[in-house]
Amino acid sequence: MILVTGGAGFIGANFILDWFAVNDEPLVNVDKLTYAGNLRSLAPLAKDTRHRFVRGDIADAALIGELLTRHRPRAVVNFAAETHVDRSIRGPAAFIETNVTGTFSLLDSVREWWSALPDAERAAFRFLHVSTDEVYGSLAATDPAFSESTPYAPNSPYAASKAASDHLVRAYHHTYGLPTLTTNCSNNYGPLQFPEKLIPLMIVNALAGKPLPVYGDGRNVRDWLYVRDHCSAIRTVLAHGAPGATYNVGGNAEMANLDVVRTLCRLVGERRPGLDCERQITFVSDRPGHDRRYAIDASKIRRELGWSPSETFESGMRSTVDWYLANDAWLASVQNAEYRQWVDLHYAERAEA
Repeated sequence: MILVTGGAGFIGANFILDWFAVNDEPLVNVDKLTYAGNLRSLAPLAKDTRHRFVRGDIADAALIGELLTRHRPRAVVNFAAETHVDRSIRGPAAFIETNVTGTFSLLDSVREWWSALPDAERAAFRFLHVSTDEVYGSLAATDPAFSESTPYAPNSPYAASKAASDHLVRAYHHTYGLPTLTTNCSNNYGPLQFPEKLIPLMIVNALAGKPLPVYGDGRNVRDWLYVRDHCSAIRTVLAHGAPGATYNVGGNAEMANLDVVRTLCRLVGERRPGLDCERQITFVSDRPGHDRRYAIDASKIRRELGWSPSETFESGMRSTVDWYLANDAWLASVQNAEYRQWVDLHYAERAEA
């Protein structure tokens, strides 16, 4: 069995659902259930004995130690993180607490348990840490894409906290020999994403007739990765990655934010005839320190492990829009009072540009 942390969040929940779609190996899922964690995302597994959910914090060393001792996982896959850049600008402390202190505590609990295992189990064990391309900083339009050897230069509190966690994972491999793996992915999108992020927020606002707020000139560029492709990459790295290695995971889909929103409007309009949500696009004042461009060179994982994305940006976006339009109950369940208050406060402060 494996131990998954943060498995009620966006990427973690997709990973668990896909995990059981391709194999029967059981897992224990530990999640703190902060605002972005949602057990409704895992409703298809409510009666599935292969999935055991435990509400808990990765910084709770006693809990993690007890779970490791009881279940003896062959791997830990760490998704647990605070991830929203705008929230990190408003309140960085939570990002340090979870992404830095929490990752440290998790690593140390795993190291202590792992070091006492029999030799064969120690050799077979893996600790896979899921991270982001934002640790590399920002690129100019003509710069080469981020590779695994690109120096770290994080520019937001979120990115800095993830960079710190990556460094801790690296240190635990080199100092203690813990067999770690790190993946640095580009911007994920797809089903079950909390609607504070760009694509689900735009879908929610488009359907409600609200403005579609686009930062600055809308020309900030990201590489877009469909979440199920990301999940398949993680499974590939877990199965075949070299201990101590880092693998960049990208979708081969560099797009400016404005073009992403226009694509979304076109797809929503195809499914809701008469809804011309492109008229709702509103340019607002830019995010502080907004990185201009991210791009991923994923040639290493393709060359060494044979992985490449299955979805194009168009096919992934079609699937994403279709999922949100078919899942109003899930969307309603996550748009609670705290969510609405945060969105209203955040965008009320950004005058139209």
